[in-house]
Amino acid sequence: MSEVLQSPMLVLLAWVLAGVLTLFGTLSNAEVASMLADSGGEFVYYKKIYNRFFAFIYGWASFTAIRSASIASIAYVFSQSFNSLVPLPTLPADWSSISAFGFLTPFDNFGVKMLTIALVIGLSYINYIGLKLGENFSKMILYIVLTSLFMIIVLGLTMGDGSWTNIQSNGSSYTPHDWTDSIFIRSMFAAMLSAFWGYEGWSTIGYLGGEIKNAQRNLPLALVLGVLAIMAIYLGVNFTYLYVMPIDLLVDNQHSQNSIAAVVVMTHILGPGGGLVISLLILLTTLGCTNTTILAAPRLYYAMAKEGLFFKSSGDLHLVHNTPSKAFISQAVVVCLLIISGSFDQLTDMLIFASFIFYGATALGVFILRKKMPDAPRPYKAWGYPIVPAIFILFCVALLIVTFAAKPREALMGLVLMLLGIPFYFYWRKVNR
Repeated sequence: MSEVLQSPMLVLLAWVLAGVLTLFGTLSNAEVASMLADSGGEFVYYKKIYNRFFAFIYGWASFTAIRSASIASIAYVFSQSFNSLVPLPTLPADWSSISAFGFLTPFDNFGVKMLTIALVIGLSYINYIGLKLGENFSKMILYIVLTSLFMIIVLGLTMGDGSWTNIQSNGSSYTPHDWTDSIFIRSMFAAMLSAFWGYEGWSTIGYLGGEIKNAQRNLPLALVLGVLAIMAIYLGVNFTYLYVMPIDLLVDNQHSQNSIAAVVVMTHILGPGGGLVISLLILLTTLGCTNTTILAAPRLYYAMAKEGLFFKSSGDLHLVHNTPSKAFISQAVVVCLLIISGSFDQLTDMLIFASFIFYGATALGVFILRKKMPDAPRPYKAWGYPIVPAIFILFCVALLIVTFAAKPREALMGLVLMLLGIPFYFYWRKVNR
């Protein structure tokens, strides 16, 4: 974000704009999610809003781009953090520079990629045999994340020798632009893609709508307070990064492969010991987050297989472990291919592009279901309807268009992986008719 915007104030603005639009998305899409809360998630309610084909495209996109890329990206951070502690081997330059189609670099950053693949395979096996790290472990991870972020903010602002000058000073490559300038708009959207990766996951909040008492009051209140809290945390942490270190130094570290802002800043504040502590905390938290993400998605593929819209074997439960074991295997294969093919930034930009296609489709579903099912019970009605959902839909369209212009490689990757599912759909529909 610092690299594309070259301005601390604009970086913070990108976090604010992404947070406000995330809030608009939650306030809009929670109506559909709460209305169909007992239906089984996006795959099922896309069938109700649109049709089986669109629901399949969502499931296939999750398999090839959205959820698989999420797993790959989180696991990537684990390996990058491990690499900051124990440098991993790399291949010679003539191997690392080999590319396919001009942007796929399977041998670049090879040691980090191999550890990432090993982590995915190991955690997939743990879930394959039905072992669970447990709810208490997940809570512990949450507390560690919050404590770590709070520690970064407090230590950065009190011991980091930071300066307001760092916040007010633009990068050496900064060029003033008018707010309506196309270059500025592309840069801001490119930065917001990264911010949206930080906010990713908000779409699941509304699933609880059917279980919340007085949902019309309490759900939007929870959404507003929850998203505002997340915005405050991200703004606090990123303000600290930019307060402690001049933006040019952050950009230099971006050019250094596998660098992580939190590790760089804590090393700057406390020396190698600070970098070591934060790296260990990142290892633990990304381990838990990768495991949770691996665990959730195969249930979707299992449901699709049961309807004849996915690989038949993914609908089988393991005789001993009672898990969708084949779905875990197929997911792990796709995740490993994504890890080999791209970098962390490529994967996150691709999955955010693909995700917003469906976020916009769900927001559009608010309008469609108001027409198709006007009398259906709605525990929660979209706050600010029709203005807030309409603004969010227009932004989703704008994000897709600008991403194609600013990052065509990542947008095309996401689109191609989604469209690859079309022949599978017609084949499975024919076979299972």
